[in-house]
Amino acid sequence: MAVMTQITVRGCCSMSRSPERAIVHATISYEGPVMDPVYERVARDLESVKASISPIVDPDHGPVTWWSADQLRMWSNRPRNRDGGQLPLTHHVSVGVKVEFSDFAALSAWLGSHAAATEGFRVTTVDWKLTPASRDDVLREVRNRAVLDAVARAQQYADALGLGAIQPVAVADAGMLPDTAGAAGAPAVGQLRRAAAFAAEGPDVELMPKDIEMSVDVDARFVVGR
Repeated sequence: MAVMTQITVRGCCSMSRSPERAIVHATISYEGPVMDPVYERVARDLESVKASISPIVDPDHGPVTWWSADQLRMWSNRPRNRDGGQLPLTHHVSVGVKVEFSDFAALSAWLGSHAAATEGFRVTTVDWKLTPASRDDVLREVRNRAVLDAVARAQQYADALGLGAIQPVAVADAGMLPDTAGAAGAPAVGQLRRAAAFAAEGPDVELMPKDIEMSVDVDARFVVGR
């Protein structure tokens, strides 16, 4: 009677790609003792941002593929001084702006002009990403290589035991096979790396985005007999 041996392994693969899109998250905000002037300053700056973006929006060719302005917020509060006494009422207005660039040189020039020249304009973060088609291609390749890594590992164990060719019986995302749930190294299907920092000084802002890394771990089970 043939004696069957089970071999369970984890296959891993990581790949990096240069980002293809950058999404700028920014706010325009002001505060003051009277609501109307505060609102008018936000509206004025938003019109300035819109005027700088609208002529360069092209979903297919860029440099801006899309943009939006939303999350208008208006509120008032009475701040306190160091002694705990209430100060006069202060009114606040802010609006969020998102802009996606496909041309990073144009992004740097645009950030330099607005971050430095518009008082109420603040960049909160820049997200770097791949296009959906590129992300799917990379993820498909990473998954394939992770499976091949699992096959190679299992065959090495079988060869070390002198058991011959392995036969697959199960493959799954890391931790989903019985007896592997909770194991370290759960899959990460895409880890977005952002620019470390940027400054709003000088005519342009030079951004240095890191590569986007996509990692996949898979668990696989094989059998092999003498």
